[in-house]
Amino acid sequence: MKLDKPVTGGPCWTELGTTDLAGAKQFYESLFGWRTETDPRQEAGGYTVAHLGDAAVAALTPLYQEGQPVSWNVSFAVPDADAAAEQVTQAGGTVLVGPMDVFDVGRFAVAVDPTGAVFQLWQARSFAGAGVLNAPGALGWVELMTRAPERAVEFYTTVFGWTVNASEHYTQWGIAGDDFGGMMTMDDKFPHEVPAHWLPYFAVVDVVATAGDAARAGGTVLMEPTSMPNGRGLAMLRDPQGAVFGVYHEPPQP
Repeated sequence: MKLDKPVTGGPCWTELGTTDLAGAKQFYESLFGWRTETDPRQEAGGYTVAHLGDAAVAALTPLYQEGQPVSWNVSFAVPDADAAAEQVTQAGGTVLVGPMDVFDVGRFAVAVDPTGAVFQLWQARSFAGAGVLNAPGALGWVELMTRAPERAVEFYTTVFGWTVNASEHYTQWGIAGDDFGGMMTMDDKFPHEVPAHWLPYFAVVDVVATAGDAARAGGTVLMEPTSMPNGRGLAMLRDPQGAVFGVYHEPPQP
């Protein structure tokens, strides 16, 4: 991710919905060095914000609806949540929740793209989203896993105006050419019951060490640390409650 702060159309926030908020807090605090604060207001429903220093970087929440899966969700910044929700519908997606106000901090909606991946729209008011991106312990990349990549490209370029950098093996999403994420096609290796979804990757200093720390803390290494030709490293992990996420390291630029 070349972005170091939220920009219009780009990923601005990520939230974990979990069955065990206390256990998730302990796991991610130990893994990323987060400091978590739970909103004490009853109407906040246990919403917990994770910080690196003074910067908010992610949220952890209880499951709010019956049937909601344990998973990480990705939010994209929009100037007008209502207008963006209308664009989602016109482009073939579905708005599941909202748009609705969240206290005085912003306005949001939950949507699903035509390929089945759920994502969120965030219109900032007093809260713009993550205070830092692409730094150790913060959101470092977002990846769409889908069985219909061509339909996904059509949808997201229409709704957000993303640029597309496609190669034979991988497609990258960008804002005016600054890549922040990618897309993988779900093949027969993925169980049929696993829907299309957005996956967050958190930047880390050492992918191998982080994967080891996750395993020792009760998580599972789904994909062993892998080095890419460009020097990047990544691994796929699952937390003790079942939420899947990635970790990612990009070497310093010369």
